[in-house]
Amino acid sequence: MSTQLSSEHSQAIPPIRVGIVGVGNWARHGHLRVLSLLPQYQLQAVYSERRERAEAAAEEFGFKQVADSLTELVENPEVDLVVVLNTAPQHEQSVRAAIAANKDVYCEWPLTTRTTDSQELIRLAEKAGVRHIVGLQRRHAPHNRYLQDLLQQGYVGKLRSVRIHVSMNYFQALRDNALRWTIPEENFSSAVSIYTGHFLDMLFTATGWPTAISGEQVSQFAKVTIKETGEVFDSTAPDQLVLTGSMEDGAVASIQIEGGKRNGSGVQIDITGDQGDLRIINTNAFGDVGDDYLIEGAHGDNLALQPLPVPASYLRLPASNLPSAVLELGELYYAYAQDLADGTHGAATFADAVRMHRFLDAAKASSDSGQRIYLD
Repeated sequence: MSTQLSSEHSQAIPPIRVGIVGVGNWARHGHLRVLSLLPQYQLQAVYSERRERAEAAAEEFGFKQVADSLTELVENPEVDLVVVLNTAPQHEQSVRAAIAANKDVYCEWPLTTRTTDSQELIRLAEKAGVRHIVGLQRRHAPHNRYLQDLLQQGYVGKLRSVRIHVSMNYFQALRDNALRWTIPEENFSSAVSIYTGHFLDMLFTATGWPTAISGEQVSQFAKVTIKETGEVFDSTAPDQLVLTGSMEDGAVASIQIEGGKRNGSGVQIDITGDQGDLRIINTNAFGDVGDDYLIEGAHGDNLALQPLPVPASYLRLPASNLPSAVLELGELYYAYAQDLADGTHGAATFADAVRMHRFLDAAKASSDSGQRIYLD
């Protein structure tokens, strides 16, 4: 498949008119900036429980309408795609409303706070015949598409091991008020819930998924203080996950997701095969301007790893100075627009979200029981 929308497609298909639900930090930092960058999209309508936020976003980014309610936004005939960007506990209600209005719907990860609720959203979306997209965007990033091709082309040969360590400075015992909603475990919005979902979906899209896992998840910050107010909350939400696992054909996996790391955080992935090795690193798990993934590899025996720059053919977004994490988000929106143009289904969907929900359920079950868990 071509990595770019053809000029005929871009001229024949009108822009996708977007209705946004929720305009918090990530909506403004990520979604609104990247949707403004992509010519395939038009910012049509916006809704927030705090109307002043919606009005401010409309003025800054050029929305044509400000909705007075969720119902008004999803039933707007000039909205083609509803983008749900409020907090995880609010996702289910917003997505249900979009589906009931027969609108295609994008929802941030985590899709919902419970696997069963996410499964129900798939059932409703399929029954309604609407397209559904989940914000597991990193699988679509240029470095990951290139990595997937390298593995499929046999760069490392038969896979022997996969190791990933992801850490971030966020989610410490002292947090900004903007992260208040990450404290309750029932909100399913911890460092483990969010970052495990994003990064393991990225990795397993390239390498394949484990067939069995065992490990432990822990909460090392039992008290969390809000920086701006001094409020102190009890928390049992996990901030660290350590797993080992087995993959098809005998490969092994080692996984560590670590929130609240003071120094030296980032991403490192090592992939070993019987013919070579690959290493993928980024000094920032979130990704600011210039925080690009670096791929190194060696095909052969006892060789030094050499840089493997991502070929220009994998770069498909308009030029910009946006942060790398925002550009990854742009890749998902690009994939959805290409799906509409070509009648394909390449963008991450609610089914991918449910698979990750089940994986995290298995990780928790292993931690709680001390047993090895076999995956479907």
